[in-house]
Amino acid sequence: MASIYALKGRFQALLRPLVRALFAAGVTANQVTVLAGLGSLAVAAWVAWNGAEQPWAFAALPLWMFLRMALNAIDGMLAREHGQQSRLGAYLNELCDVVSDSALYLALLAVPGVAPWTLLAFAGLAALTEFAGILAPMVGAPRRYDGPMGKSDRAFVVGALGLALALGWAGARATELVAILAALLCVWTVLRRVTAGVRHGAASADAATQGSRE
Repeated sequence: MASIYALKGRFQALLRPLVRALFAAGVTANQVTVLAGLGSLAVAAWVAWNGAEQPWAFAALPLWMFLRMALNAIDGMLAREHGQQSRLGAYLNELCDVVSDSALYLALLAVPGVAPWTLLAFAGLAALTEFAGILAPMVGAPRRYDGPMGKSDRAFVVGALGLALALGWAGARATELVAILAALLCVWTVLRRVTAGVRHGAASADAATQGSRE
């Protein structure tokens, strides 16, 4: 299933000169991860506080979503390409992502008249997609990033919705519809990740067994 995640390689190529400069300046992957997390909480709080009275505040969502994707790519590149991988970094990366996502999605509760359950369902199921991806190594499979509603896809959807809200092109009903559709696609994503992880893990186990017999 197609996902914006497939564009990650090209995005990283554009960021690589900046990553080298940051590494030379002594910036660490964990610092970038924490910065992205704190920034997400700050943006979410600002949108939640101002969105109901000043719809243009929702324009902060697409701007931050793009910057956050860049920060997420940068911390990963610093870790992998510059020897900064660590156990603490693995925890920070996954935990900050889930907390940040939830805060940014729930900031849409500031839309006047929106039904809270739609956004709560979306945020909860979005967290479940990440949980399904993280669990894959436990069954012998690599971390799963399958779509159709992975982290990058959700960032695009919420960013586009934020822009529509800021421009007055969307309101409570549109927000609810987007949240419900995104939540359903999150369910699909969970099923795909679990299925792919189980299949890959079983294939790896079979290959190991065959190798031991030889």
